[in-house]
Amino acid sequence: MTRFAKFTTLFIYLLTGLCAIADTPAHNQPDSVASNPDIRVSLITCAPGREVYQLEGHTALRLKKEAAPGHAGYDEVVNWGVFDFKSPNFLYRFVKGETDYMAWAYPFEIFIEEYRQEGRRVVEQVLDLTPAQAARVETLAAENILPENRTYRYNYVKDNCATRPVALIEAALGDTLTFNTPAPPGNANAITFRSEITRYHTNYPWYQFGIDLALGSGIDRPMDSRGQIFAPVFLQRQLETATYSTPQGEPRPVVKETRVLNHGIPGGVTAAPTPLPFSPIGVSVALLALTIAISIRDFERRRTTRWFDTILYGAFAVAGSLIAFLIFVSKHEATSPNWLFLWLNPFSFIVVIGIWIKRCKRVVYCYQICNFAALILLLAGHHFFGQTLNSAFPLLILCDMMRSFTYLYVNRGNHDATISEASHSKKSHRRSANGCRQEK
Repeated sequence: MTRFAKFTTLFIYLLTGLCAIADTPAHNQPDSVASNPDIRVSLITCAPGREVYQLEGHTALRLKKEAAPGHAGYDEVVNWGVFDFKSPNFLYRFVKGETDYMAWAYPFEIFIEEYRQEGRRVVEQVLDLTPAQAARVETLAAENILPENRTYRYNYVKDNCATRPVALIEAALGDTLTFNTPAPPGNANAITFRSEITRYHTNYPWYQFGIDLALGSGIDRPMDSRGQIFAPVFLQRQLETATYSTPQGEPRPVVKETRVLNHGIPGGVTAAPTPLPFSPIGVSVALLALTIAISIRDFERRRTTRWFDTILYGAFAVAGSLIAFLIFVSKHEATSPNWLFLWLNPFSFIVVIGIWIKRCKRVVYCYQICNFAALILLLAGHHFFGQTLNSAFPLLILCDMMRSFTYLYVNRGNHDATISEASHSKKSHRRSANGCRQEK
Protein backbone atom coordinates (compact mmCIF):
# COMPACT_ATOMS: atom_id res chain seq x y z
CA MET A 1 0.00 0.00 0.00
CA THR A 2 2.89 2.33 0.74
CA ARG A 3 4.36 1.77 -2.72
CA PHE A 4 0.94 2.27 -4.27
CA ALA A 5 0.49 5.54 -2.38
CA LYS A 6 3.91 6.77 -3.51
CA PHE A 7 3.15 5.82 -7.09
CA THR A 8 -0.22 7.60 -6.97
CA THR A 9 1.33 10.73 -5.48
CA LEU A 10 4.11 10.79 -8.06
CA PHE A 11 1.60 10.31 -10.87
CA ILE A 12 -0.44 13.27 -9.65
CA TYR A 13 2.66 15.44 -9.48
CA LEU A 14 3.73 14.33 -12.94
CA LEU A 15 0.33 15.24 -14.29
CA THR A 16 0.47 18.59 -12.51
CA GLY A 17 3.93 19.29 -13.91
CA LEU A 18 2.86 18.48 -17.45
CA CYS A 19 -0.12 20.77 -17.17
CA ALA A 20 2.00 23.56 -15.72
CA ILE A 21 4.47 23.50 -18.60
CA ALA A 22 1.80 22.94 -21.22
CA ASP A 23 -0.10 25.99 -19.99
CA THR A 24 2.91 28.31 -20.09
CA PRO A 25 2.26 31.02 -22.72
CA ALA A 26 5.89 31.13 -23.84
CA HIS A 27 5.53 27.72 -25.45
CA ASN A 28 3.22 28.98 -28.12
CA GLN A 29 3.97 32.70 -28.11
CA PRO A 30 7.54 33.61 -29.05
CA ASP A 31 6.77 37.30 -28.55
CA SER A 32 6.14 36.66 -24.85
CA VAL A 33 9.88 36.80 -24.08
CA ALA A 34 9.79 40.50 -23.38
CA SER A 35 7.10 40.09 -20.73
CA ASN A 36 8.63 36.86 -19.32
CA PRO A 37 12.37 37.54 -18.94
CA ASP A 38 12.87 35.49 -15.79
CA ILE A 39 13.16 31.96 -17.16
CA ARG A 40 16.15 30.30 -15.52
CA VAL A 41 17.63 27.25 -17.23
CA SER A 42 19.87 24.90 -15.25
CA LEU A 43 21.42 21.49 -15.58
CA ILE A 44 21.06 19.34 -12.49
CA THR A 45 23.66 16.67 -11.76
CA CYS A 46 22.97 13.98 -9.17
CA ALA A 47 25.74 11.87 -7.65
CA PRO A 48 25.77 8.09 -8.22
CA GLY A 49 23.22 5.95 -6.39
CA ARG A 50 23.07 2.39 -5.16
CA GLU A 51 21.20 0.77 -8.08
CA VAL A 52 23.20 -0.37 -11.10
CA TYR A 53 21.41 2.08 -13.40
CA GLN A 54 22.40 4.94 -11.06
CA LEU A 55 26.15 4.28 -10.97
CA GLU A 56 27.05 7.06 -13.44
CA GLY A 57 24.78 9.56 -11.69
CA HIS A 58 21.91 11.38 -13.35
CA THR A 59 21.31 14.58 -15.30
CA ALA A 60 18.10 16.57 -15.67
CA LEU A 61 17.07 19.97 -17.02
CA ARG A 62 15.54 22.49 -14.64
CA LEU A 63 13.25 25.28 -15.85
CA LYS A 64 12.25 27.90 -13.34
CA LYS A 65 10.19 31.07 -13.84
CA GLU A 66 9.16 33.48 -11.15
CA ALA A 67 5.52 34.45 -10.92
CA ALA A 68 4.61 37.82 -12.40
CA PRO A 69 1.34 39.74 -12.83
CA GLY A 70 -0.70 37.83 -15.34
CA HIS A 71 1.79 34.97 -15.52
CA ALA A 72 2.01 31.92 -13.27
CA GLY A 73 5.42 30.87 -12.10
CA TYR A 74 6.68 27.33 -12.01
CA ASP A 75 9.72 25.26 -11.07
CA GLU A 76 9.89 22.11 -13.17
CA VAL A 77 12.43 19.48 -14.07
CA VAL A 78 12.57 17.63 -17.39
CA ASN A 79 13.89 14.12 -16.86
CA TRP A 80 15.03 11.92 -19.78
CA GLY A 81 15.77 8.94 -17.53
CA VAL A 82 12.27 7.49 -17.11
CA PHE A 83 11.62 3.87 -18.08
CA ASP A 84 8.98 1.29 -17.24
CA PHE A 85 10.08 -2.13 -15.96
CA LYS A 86 6.51 -3.38 -16.33
CA SER A 87 6.20 -2.66 -20.04
CA PRO A 88 5.57 -5.80 -22.17
CA ASN A 89 8.69 -7.92 -22.76
CA PHE A 90 10.90 -5.26 -21.16
CA LEU A 91 13.85 -7.58 -20.48
CA TYR A 92 13.82 -9.14 -23.96
CA ARG A 93 13.56 -5.76 -25.68
CA PHE A 94 16.31 -4.35 -23.43
CA VAL A 95 18.70 -7.17 -24.42
CA LYS A 96 17.71 -6.86 -28.07
CA GLY A 97 18.49 -3.15 -28.04
CA GLU A 98 14.95 -1.85 -28.25
CA THR A 99 15.43 0.15 -25.06
CA ASP A 100 12.85 2.91 -24.94
CA TYR A 101 13.22 5.67 -22.38
CA MET A 102 10.92 8.63 -21.88
CA ALA A 103 11.11 12.33 -21.10
CA TRP A 104 8.82 13.56 -18.33
CA ALA A 105 8.34 16.92 -16.65
CA TYR A 106 7.25 17.31 -13.03
CA PRO A 107 7.79 19.66 -10.05
CA PHE A 108 11.41 20.10 -9.09
CA GLU A 109 10.64 19.63 -5.40
CA ILE A 110 9.44 16.09 -6.09
CA PHE A 111 12.56 15.39 -8.13
CA ILE A 112 15.06 16.53 -5.51
CA GLU A 113 13.22 14.93 -2.58
CA GLU A 114 14.22 11.48 -3.82
CA TYR A 115 17.90 12.44 -3.72
CA ARG A 116 17.57 14.04 -0.29
CA GLN A 117 16.16 10.83 1.08
CA GLU A 118 18.96 8.79 -0.50
CA GLY A 119 21.65 11.21 0.69
CA ARG A 120 22.96 11.86 -2.82
CA ARG A 121 24.72 15.09 -3.74
CA VAL A 122 22.80 17.36 -6.14
CA VAL A 123 24.55 20.20 -8.00
CA GLU A 124 22.86 22.87 -10.11
CA GLN A 125 24.67 24.65 -12.93
CA VAL A 126 22.74 27.77 -13.96
CA LEU A 127 23.27 28.45 -17.65
CA ASP A 128 24.26 31.88 -18.93
CA LEU A 129 21.56 32.36 -21.57
CA THR A 130 19.79 35.36 -22.99
CA PRO A 131 16.01 35.62 -22.41
CA ALA A 132 15.41 34.58 -26.02
CA GLN A 133 17.69 31.55 -25.69
CA ALA A 134 16.06 30.53 -22.40
CA ALA A 135 12.62 30.82 -23.98
CA ARG A 136 13.82 28.68 -26.87
CA VAL A 137 15.01 25.99 -24.42
CA GLU A 138 11.60 26.12 -22.74
CA THR A 139 9.82 25.71 -26.08
CA LEU A 140 11.98 22.78 -27.16
CA ALA A 141 11.51 21.11 -23.77
CA ALA A 142 7.74 21.42 -24.09
CA GLU A 143 7.90 19.83 -27.53
CA ASN A 144 10.10 17.05 -26.17
CA ILE A 145 7.58 15.92 -23.58
CA LEU A 146 4.62 15.75 -25.95
CA PRO A 147 3.18 12.20 -26.10
CA GLU A 148 4.33 11.72 -29.68
CA ASN A 149 7.89 12.90 -28.88
CA ARG A 150 8.67 11.83 -25.33
CA THR A 151 9.79 8.26 -26.09
CA TYR A 152 13.27 7.77 -27.51
CA ARG A 153 15.61 4.87 -28.22
CA TYR A 154 18.12 4.88 -25.38
CA ASN A 155 21.80 4.35 -26.14
CA TYR A 156 24.15 3.73 -23.21
CA VAL A 157 26.97 5.97 -24.47
CA LYS A 158 25.46 8.14 -27.22
CA ASP A 159 21.87 8.99 -26.38
CA ASN A 160 20.90 9.09 -22.71
CA CYS A 161 19.78 11.33 -19.87
CA ALA A 162 23.01 13.36 -20.10
CA THR A 163 23.40 13.78 -23.85
CA ARG A 164 19.72 14.65 -24.47
CA PRO A 165 19.59 17.93 -22.52
CA VAL A 166 22.94 18.98 -24.02
CA ALA A 167 21.55 18.41 -27.52
CA LEU A 168 18.45 20.43 -26.62
CA ILE A 169 20.56 23.33 -25.29
CA GLU A 170 22.74 23.31 -28.41
CA ALA A 171 19.62 23.37 -30.58
CA ALA A 172 18.37 26.41 -28.64
CA LEU A 173 21.74 28.17 -28.96
CA GLY A 174 22.16 27.28 -32.61
CA ASP A 175 25.74 26.37 -31.79
CA THR A 176 27.75 23.40 -30.59
CA LEU A 177 29.25 23.64 -27.13
CA THR A 178 33.03 23.62 -26.93
CA PHE A 179 34.41 21.60 -24.04
CA ASN A 180 37.72 23.03 -22.89
CA THR A 181 38.57 20.75 -19.97
CA PRO A 182 42.20 19.65 -20.46
CA ALA A 183 42.89 15.96 -20.89
CA PRO A 184 44.39 14.20 -17.86
CA PRO A 185 48.14 13.57 -17.99
CA GLY A 186 49.33 10.36 -19.56
CA ASN A 187 48.29 8.49 -22.67
CA ALA A 188 45.13 10.11 -24.08
CA ASN A 189 44.31 6.89 -25.96
CA ALA A 190 44.05 5.07 -22.61
CA ILE A 191 40.77 6.88 -21.86
CA THR A 192 37.99 4.76 -23.34
CA PHE A 193 34.32 4.23 -22.65
CA ARG A 194 35.19 0.91 -20.99
CA SER A 195 37.86 2.42 -18.74
CA GLU A 196 35.52 5.17 -17.56
CA ILE A 197 32.62 2.77 -17.04
CA THR A 198 34.89 0.48 -15.05
CA ARG A 199 35.93 3.37 -12.82
CA TYR A 200 32.30 4.00 -11.85
CA HIS A 201 31.62 0.31 -11.25
CA THR A 202 34.52 -0.32 -8.85
CA ASN A 203 32.23 -1.61 -6.10
CA TYR A 204 30.09 -3.60 -8.55
CA PRO A 205 32.59 -6.04 -10.13
CA TRP A 206 29.93 -8.55 -11.22
CA TYR A 207 28.00 -5.84 -13.04
CA GLN A 208 31.20 -4.81 -14.81
CA PHE A 209 31.89 -8.48 -15.52
CA GLY A 210 28.55 -8.69 -17.33
CA ILE A 211 29.22 -5.49 -19.28
CA ASP A 212 32.63 -6.78 -20.36
CA LEU A 213 30.98 -9.98 -21.56
CA ALA A 214 28.22 -8.28 -23.49
CA LEU A 215 29.94 -5.23 -24.99
CA GLY A 216 32.63 -5.70 -27.58
CA SER A 217 35.56 -3.68 -28.87
CA GLY A 218 33.34 -0.72 -29.79
CA ILE A 219 33.64 0.72 -26.27
CA ASP A 220 37.44 0.41 -26.29
CA ARG A 221 38.05 3.21 -28.76
CA PRO A 222 39.75 6.38 -27.43
CA MET A 223 37.26 8.92 -26.09
CA ASP A 224 37.54 12.69 -26.62
CA SER A 225 36.21 15.36 -24.25
CA ARG A 226 32.81 15.37 -25.93
CA GLY A 227 32.47 11.61 -25.69
CA GLN A 228 32.96 11.86 -21.93
CA ILE A 229 29.66 13.68 -21.45
CA PHE A 230 27.82 10.35 -21.66
CA ALA A 231 28.33 10.15 -17.89
CA PRO A 232 26.47 12.83 -15.88
CA VAL A 233 29.35 13.40 -13.46
CA PHE A 234 31.71 13.94 -16.41
CA LEU A 235 29.18 16.26 -18.05
CA GLN A 236 29.12 18.44 -14.94
CA ARG A 237 32.91 18.67 -15.00
CA GLN A 238 33.02 19.45 -18.72
CA LEU A 239 30.39 22.19 -18.42
CA GLU A 240 32.53 24.09 -15.92
CA THR A 241 34.81 25.24 -18.75
CA ALA A 242 32.43 24.83 -21.72
CA THR A 243 31.77 27.79 -24.03
CA TYR A 244 29.61 28.70 -27.01
CA SER A 245 29.94 31.43 -29.61
CA THR A 246 28.05 34.71 -29.36
CA PRO A 247 26.66 36.37 -32.52
CA GLN A 248 29.88 38.42 -32.54
CA GLY A 249 31.91 35.19 -32.65
CA GLU A 250 33.29 35.53 -29.14
CA PRO A 251 33.39 32.53 -26.77
CA ARG A 252 30.98 32.79 -23.87
CA PRO A 253 30.93 30.48 -20.82
CA VAL A 254 27.79 28.41 -20.79
CA VAL A 255 27.64 28.15 -16.98
CA LYS A 256 26.92 31.34 -15.05
CA GLU A 257 26.67 29.95 -11.53
CA THR A 258 27.11 26.64 -9.72
CA ARG A 259 25.11 25.74 -6.61
CA VAL A 260 25.01 22.71 -4.35
CA LEU A 261 21.34 22.01 -3.72
CA ASN A 262 21.87 18.94 -1.57
CA HIS A 263 25.28 18.26 -0.08
CA GLY A 264 24.85 14.55 0.53
CA ILE A 265 27.87 12.34 -0.14
CA PRO A 266 30.02 13.79 -2.98
CA GLY A 267 31.05 10.40 -4.34
CA GLY A 268 27.53 8.98 -4.23
CA VAL A 269 25.92 6.32 -2.09
CA THR A 270 27.09 3.19 -3.87
CA ALA A 271 27.25 -0.18 -2.14
CA ALA A 272 30.26 -1.35 -0.14
CA PRO A 273 33.06 -3.07 -2.12
CA THR A 274 32.50 -6.73 -2.91
CA PRO A 275 34.84 -8.91 -0.79
CA LEU A 276 37.66 -10.32 -2.94
CA PRO A 277 36.73 -14.02 -2.41
CA PHE A 278 33.25 -13.31 -3.80
CA SER A 279 34.40 -11.09 -6.68
CA PRO A 280 34.86 -12.39 -10.25
CA ILE A 281 38.62 -12.61 -9.63
CA GLY A 282 38.17 -14.59 -6.42
CA VAL A 283 35.64 -16.99 -7.91
CA SER A 284 37.77 -17.44 -11.06
CA VAL A 285 40.88 -18.25 -9.02
CA ALA A 286 38.93 -20.85 -7.04
CA LEU A 287 37.48 -22.35 -10.22
CA LEU A 288 40.93 -22.50 -11.84
CA ALA A 289 42.36 -24.29 -8.78
CA LEU A 290 39.49 -26.80 -8.90
CA THR A 291 39.98 -27.28 -12.65
CA ILE A 292 43.70 -27.97 -12.20
CA ALA A 293 43.01 -30.47 -9.41
CA ILE A 294 40.38 -32.35 -11.44
CA SER A 295 42.57 -32.32 -14.56
CA ILE A 296 45.55 -33.79 -12.68
CA ARG A 297 43.28 -36.54 -11.39
CA ASP A 298 42.04 -37.16 -14.94
CA PHE A 299 45.63 -37.42 -16.21
CA GLU A 300 46.41 -40.06 -13.60
CA ARG A 301 43.38 -42.24 -14.25
CA ARG A 302 43.22 -41.49 -18.01
CA ARG A 303 39.55 -40.62 -17.93
CA THR A 304 37.78 -37.26 -18.06
CA THR A 305 35.39 -36.11 -15.35
CA ARG A 306 32.29 -35.72 -17.45
CA TRP A 307 30.03 -34.12 -14.84
CA PHE A 308 32.54 -31.30 -14.33
CA ASP A 309 32.89 -30.66 -18.07
CA THR A 310 29.10 -30.69 -18.43
CA ILE A 311 28.72 -27.92 -15.83
CA LEU A 312 31.70 -25.87 -17.05
CA TYR A 313 30.93 -26.04 -20.75
CA GLY A 314 27.22 -25.68 -20.06
CA ALA A 315 27.94 -22.31 -18.43
CA PHE A 316 30.19 -21.35 -21.36
CA ALA A 317 27.50 -22.38 -23.83
CA VAL A 318 24.77 -20.35 -22.13
CA ALA A 319 27.02 -17.28 -22.00
CA GLY A 320 28.03 -17.90 -25.60
CA SER A 321 24.40 -18.10 -26.72
CA LEU A 322 23.73 -14.73 -25.13
CA ILE A 323 26.79 -13.21 -26.80
CA ALA A 324 25.72 -14.69 -30.15
CA PHE A 325 22.27 -13.12 -29.70
CA LEU A 326 23.82 -9.75 -28.90
CA ILE A 327 26.14 -9.93 -31.92
CA PHE A 328 23.77 -11.24 -34.57
CA VAL A 329 20.29 -10.21 -33.37
CA SER A 330 20.57 -7.29 -30.97
CA LYS A 331 20.47 -3.71 -32.22
CA HIS A 332 22.97 -2.53 -29.60
CA GLU A 333 25.79 -1.14 -31.71
CA ALA A 334 28.41 -1.69 -28.97
CA THR A 335 27.90 -5.47 -28.87
CA SER A 336 29.66 -6.18 -32.15
CA PRO A 337 32.37 -7.06 -32.90
CA ASN A 338 32.93 -9.04 -29.72
CA TRP A 339 36.07 -11.17 -29.91
CA LEU A 340 35.01 -13.17 -26.87
CA PHE A 341 33.00 -15.18 -29.40
CA LEU A 342 36.23 -17.11 -30.03
CA TRP A 343 35.85 -18.42 -26.49
CA LEU A 344 32.16 -18.19 -25.59
CA ASN A 345 29.84 -19.47 -28.30
CA PRO A 346 26.98 -21.97 -28.69
CA PHE A 347 29.40 -24.59 -30.06
CA SER A 348 30.29 -25.40 -26.45
CA PHE A 349 27.10 -27.47 -26.40
CA ILE A 350 29.05 -30.02 -28.47
CA VAL A 351 31.02 -30.88 -25.35
CA VAL A 352 27.98 -30.79 -23.05
CA ILE A 353 26.16 -33.36 -25.18
CA GLY A 354 28.96 -35.17 -26.98
CA ILE A 355 30.91 -36.42 -23.94
CA TRP A 356 27.92 -38.56 -22.96
CA ILE A 357 27.48 -40.17 -26.39
CA LYS A 358 30.12 -42.71 -27.42
CA ARG A 359 29.64 -42.12 -31.13
CA CYS A 360 30.39 -38.38 -30.69
CA LYS A 361 33.91 -38.83 -29.29
CA ARG A 362 35.56 -37.94 -32.60
CA VAL A 363 33.35 -34.84 -32.93
CA VAL A 364 34.26 -33.67 -29.42
CA TYR A 365 37.93 -34.41 -30.09
CA CYS A 366 37.93 -32.29 -33.27
CA TYR A 367 36.03 -29.52 -31.48
CA GLN A 368 38.58 -29.42 -28.66
CA ILE A 369 41.44 -29.07 -31.15
CA CYS A 370 39.72 -26.06 -32.72
CA ASN A 371 38.71 -24.71 -29.30
CA PHE A 372 42.25 -24.89 -27.92
CA ALA A 373 43.63 -23.05 -30.97
CA ALA A 374 40.92 -20.34 -30.70
CA LEU A 375 41.68 -19.76 -27.02
CA ILE A 376 45.39 -19.30 -27.72
CA LEU A 377 44.50 -16.85 -30.50
CA LEU A 378 42.25 -14.85 -28.17
CA LEU A 379 44.78 -14.62 -25.34
CA ALA A 380 47.66 -13.77 -27.67
CA GLY A 381 45.80 -11.39 -29.96
CA HIS A 382 43.17 -9.53 -27.95
CA HIS A 383 45.38 -6.42 -27.87
CA PHE A 384 45.51 -6.47 -31.67
CA PHE A 385 41.75 -6.94 -31.80
CA GLY A 386 41.40 -3.76 -29.74
CA GLN A 387 39.28 -5.33 -27.01
CA THR A 388 40.17 -5.11 -23.33
CA LEU A 389 39.48 -8.26 -21.34
CA ASN A 390 38.02 -8.24 -17.87
CA SER A 391 40.73 -9.23 -15.39
CA ALA A 392 38.81 -12.44 -14.57
CA PHE A 393 38.54 -13.61 -18.20
CA PRO A 394 42.12 -14.94 -18.62
CA LEU A 395 41.62 -17.17 -15.56
CA LEU A 396 38.38 -18.57 -16.97
CA ILE A 397 39.98 -19.02 -20.39
CA LEU A 398 42.76 -20.99 -18.71
CA CYS A 399 40.07 -23.22 -17.17
CA ASP A 400 38.74 -23.90 -20.66
CA MET A 401 42.25 -24.53 -22.04
CA MET A 402 43.06 -26.92 -19.18
CA ARG A 403 39.92 -29.01 -19.78
CA SER A 404 40.42 -28.91 -23.54
CA PHE A 405 44.03 -30.11 -23.23
CA THR A 406 42.98 -32.75 -20.69
CA TYR A 407 40.37 -34.17 -23.07
CA LEU A 408 42.83 -34.24 -25.97
CA TYR A 409 45.53 -35.90 -23.87
CA VAL A 410 43.29 -38.50 -22.22
CA ASN A 411 41.50 -39.45 -25.43
CA ARG A 412 44.54 -39.28 -27.71
CA GLY A 413 45.11 -43.04 -27.63
CA ASN A 414 41.40 -43.78 -27.95
CA HIS A 415 41.14 -41.42 -30.88
CA ASP A 416 44.08 -43.07 -32.66
CA ALA A 417 42.61 -46.48 -31.92
CA THR A 418 39.25 -45.37 -33.26
CA ILE A 419 40.84 -44.13 -36.48
CA SER A 420 42.91 -47.33 -36.80
CA GLU A 421 39.85 -49.47 -36.17
CA ALA A 422 37.83 -47.53 -38.74
CA SER A 423 40.66 -47.88 -41.27
CA HIS A 424 40.98 -51.61 -40.59
CA SER A 425 37.23 -52.04 -40.97
CA LYS A 426 37.31 -50.35 -44.38
CA LYS A 427 40.16 -52.58 -45.56
CA SER A 428 38.31 -55.72 -44.37
CA HIS A 429 35.22 -54.59 -46.19
CA ARG A 430 37.20 -54.11 -49.41
CA ARG A 431 38.78 -57.59 -49.08
CA SER A 432 35.39 -59.12 -48.49
CA ALA A 433 34.00 -57.37 -51.52
CA ASN A 434 36.89 -58.56 -53.67
CA GLY A 435 36.36 -62.13 -52.44
CA CYS A 436 32.73 -61.98 -53.46
CA ARG A 437 33.69 -60.83 -56.94
CA GLN A 438 36.16 -63.72 -57.35
CA GLU A 439 33.56 -66.27 -56.34
CA LYS A 440 31.23 -64.87 -58.95
